[in-house]
Amino acid sequence: MSNLQSQAGRSRANKNPVIRESLGDRLFITAIYIILSLVLVAVLYPLIYIVSSSLSSPSAVSSGKVWLWPVDLSFEGYKAVLRNEQVLMGYANSLFYTASGTFISVALTIMIAYPLSKKTFVGRSTLMIFITFTMLFAGGLIPTYLVVKSLGLIDTRWALLIPNAIWVWQVIIARTFFQNSIPDELSEAADIDGCSDIRFIFSVILPLAKPIVAVLSLMYAVGQWNAYFDALIYLKSQSLYPLQLILRSILILGSSGNMDASEMIKQQQMAELMKYSLIVMASLPVLIIYPFVQRYFVQGMLIGSVKG
Repeated sequence: MSNLQSQAGRSRANKNPVIRESLGDRLFITAIYIILSLVLVAVLYPLIYIVSSSLSSPSAVSSGKVWLWPVDLSFEGYKAVLRNEQVLMGYANSLFYTASGTFISVALTIMIAYPLSKKTFVGRSTLMIFITFTMLFAGGLIPTYLVVKSLGLIDTRWALLIPNAIWVWQVIIARTFFQNSIPDELSEAADIDGCSDIRFIFSVILPLAKPIVAVLSLMYAVGQWNAYFDALIYLKSQSLYPLQLILRSILILGSSGNMDASEMIKQQQMAELMKYSLIVMASLPVLIIYPFVQRYFVQGMLIGSVKG
């Protein structure tokens, strides 16, 4: 009996041999962990510092006492930001631009990418060449401005929604996703059943394309939320300014806009505190959106990035 047990133990040991790492492998893995830890600190510390500064007192921020954790916990910066009518208006404008721009961009991208993924689409290779050509060569700032002006979009909300509604890289990712994930048999079966193209897209394609729709929505939403250059060029009315343009004026130009509590913003301490508070508030929407699309993000990116 003991012999049988010893043989069984040796057989299990042979099936699951212990692989010992060499000294060189252990040193390499240790170096990787050290490098990744340093990268984590370099990325995480500025975020912690900004949040801690926004929750500290104005005197602590201006005197440089904040190093890691909040000093003299205070919400004066957020109160001052929320009392700023220009900031609230910019926040509302950015939410509108982000929601509307994301919807328009995702819809147009899918409308372009899905036909390009079909082998029966005549001229898709030629059209794809022209689309890809725009990634390498652009019209330039002045010609683009003249086109937007000729269309009557200057100083309108459409100037931030239409000119950059479609990104070529997103079209390529979506087209590759449709090629690899939507079989041609579905389209053939729909044709046999008498299903129209519009109904096929809404009833079959979109439910199966949730991962890529989530990825496109995240990319377009983040890009639209952080955009300010188009607003700087095309917009003249402050009532149309997005939040990022107001944030730029506060951080770079040192202007904090029209505040109800004007006696507070005249002090440099409050101005410094408002910068950190506004940065945190400007980052909140992206941080809130990401957890809802994170589960689709990896799947959509991996499938959409495979060469088709």
